[in-house]
Order: sequence, then structure tokens, then C-alpha cells
Amino acid sequence: MAVDFKVIIVGRGMMGAAAARHLSGMIEGVALIGPSEPVERKSHHGVFASHYDEARITRSFDDNAVWATLAARSLDRYHEIEAKSGISFFTEAGCLFAGPPAQPGERYLGRALQVSETLGLDVETLTPTALRDRFPQFDLNPSFNGYFEAKRAGHINPRALVRAQAKLAEQAGVTVIDATVASVRDEGTFVEVHAGGKRYTTERVLVAAGGFSNFNGLLPAAIDVRIAARTVAFFELGEREMAVFSEMPSAIIFGDRDEDHLYILPPVCYPDGKFYLKLGGELETRSFETLEDVGTWFRSDGDLAERDLLVSTALQHMPALAGCATTSAPCVATFTATAYPYVGYTDSPRIAVLAGGNFVAAKSSDELGRLGAVVMTQGWLGAEDFGRELTPVFR
Repeated sequence: MAVDFKVIIVGRGMMGAAAARHLSGMIEGVALIGPSEPVERKSHHGVFASHYDEARITRSFDDNAVWATLAARSLDRYHEIEAKSGISFFTEAGCLFAGPPAQPGERYLGRALQVSETLGLDVETLTPTALRDRFPQFDLNPSFNGYFEAKRAGHINPRALVRAQAKLAEQAGVTVIDATVASVRDEGTFVEVHAGGKRYTTERVLVAAGGFSNFNGLLPAAIDVRIAARTVAFFELGEREMAVFSEMPSAIIFGDRDEDHLYILPPVCYPDGKFYLKLGGELETRSFETLEDVGTWFRSDGDLAERDLLVSTALQHMPALAGCATTSAPCVATFTATAYPYVGYTDSPRIAVLAGGNFVAAKSSDELGRLGAVVMTQGWLGAEDFGRELTPVFR
């Protein structure tokens, strides 16, 4: 039978929109389906996305060569995407890591230094004295070293990046449909997709719905993921604070344990016209199994106890923030069984999945989208594209 599309991508987020852009240069007959950001988050009862924000850290410095390579490949294309779309999303503010002096191969920083040497990354090591002199915004443990990636690092605006990807995809012939997909069914010789009260048929489907990929019958079998709660905190900055923090880099500060780290975004102007400094961590253990529970979380302000802990820790590292108004917001992280994204087919030869950011994939989303497009055209990923590492695991 004749189908409406050759490929339908389910999910108009960072990976899905990137996949649509890349796929538009490979084949015709592509559709990208996903809902727009809700106008009122707290009264919305549909699906959400974690890219509804203005800032995510980007850098190549990483303790894992796969993740470092995915980020570097994406960074290679930032300028081209900005230039062709006319939408700016990357700020090269640099990215600072700070923590106990790294020992080769030990803990995150020691492993990351080894990876950076292997990949030829430009990362400057700062002694405790140089760290204090270079970045006076921070009041850190006096024994800490700094590891600074000045170029090709900083932060991206995820909302703007998704807009840029979708714009370029649409200009190249992709049909963009503003709707929530209610079901995906393999009918044997084609796939049927229901979205926004309409029925679409396609040869193949790529499900790129993030933490919502296991809901609404999008996949023939659930992927093995944990959907984890994350809370982010915001400091509202006035003129005094902007004078102190406006030139700071993105930063990741470690404690005595790697899991105690804090990530910090420089001041960014949000849609309300105010400047906020955002920070978060990874200490929460709560996870979700149902669509209802995820929705309830997204309509909340996050975990207030976690917010208070983040604020207290931030004030220790950046005392000039004292007196700023603080708020918080919810987010989710989709952790996979392999600690890598899933990019590959399900047990259906017509339905593939692209999901599992593990809380670090925003910076790598363009390359992950490209890999999703390769799977939809080639059917598999080779070793150069980490096919073994990115193989999906199902429950």
C-alpha cells in the first residue's frame, strides 16, 4: 500500500529534531511529530520535554571517550546550524571543572584528563592559586585544581537549538506536525501512527521521545531505562550580582565524592526578561514508572529539600549570591542500562528508538540525531559510530 511518509520521527525534542534535520538530507518523505511546549506548565496534562529551558552546559572534556566524541562531533556543527538557521544557541563561555588534584586514571577528573589527551582536547590545568586568580567568582576548597576548556565549550540554549533544527528540517522538506503521538503500531508491512486525532502511515518509525518513550504504546517493547527526578535551582540576579558573575564560565565543581558534584550555568536571560544563574546536581534517587507520575512531577516545583541543598551549596562556593531570590523547577533524566544512549531497532524491523540521554546528552544531541538518521537509512551503526555501545536494551 502507499504510505503517507517513508519515516516518521516521534518526538520533537533535541534528538528528534536533530534526526529530522539529518534525515532530510538523506531521503524524502520524512515527518517530525511532537507537541509544542505547553503555555502553562502547571496546568498541562500532556507530555513534557526536558529541553524547556534556556541553558545547558556544553563541552568535550569527559571521562568517557564515547561521550567526549559525541560532544565533539556535535560541536563541529554548531556554527553551521546557527548560520543556516539564523538562530543563535551557542555561547562560548568556556567550561571549568574544579576538584581535588587529578590522579591519572582515577576518579572523574583523572579519567577525563586521559581522554582529553587521547582526543587532543585543549584543556588547561590550573593550580589552586591560578584557579582563584582566574575565577574570583568562586570560593572553592583551597586545595582544588581547575581544568578549563576555554574553546568549543560553554552553554547552549536547548529551546533555540530545537527551533533551529526543526526550521532547517522543515526548509529541507520535512513535514512538522504539532501533535502528541497516542500510539505506534507495526501492521506488518507498514507502521500506523496516531497523533492529534489523525492517522498516519509510514514505512518506518524512529521513537525519540526521551523519558516518555515507554509510554503511549510508542515501542513494541519497553526500553530498559530509569526515569529519574532532577531538581534545578535558580538565583535571580540583580545589577550587583551581574557585575560579579556575568563573565563566569559554565562550571562543574566536585566534592569529596564524584557524585557530590554541582553544575552551574552562567547568568542567562530567561523569557521573563530577568537574568538567572542555574545550578543542579545528581543526588536525588526518586524515579518514575508511570506517565501520571512523570506528569505530576513536571507540574511541580521539584523537590524543595533538594532545592535548599543546592542553594546552600551554591552559597558556599559563590557567597556573592547571598540575598538573591531563589526558585526551583523539575526535570527528568533518562538513565539507560548501558550508561550510553540507545540508538537502534526494536524487535520490529520497522520501529527504532533514539533515547536515553543519561543527563548529559544535550550537548551531543546533534550527533545523536545524525546516528538516528543513519539507523533509519542504513539499518545499523558501524564501529566508528559506536554501534556496539549504543545498542538498545529492552526489558
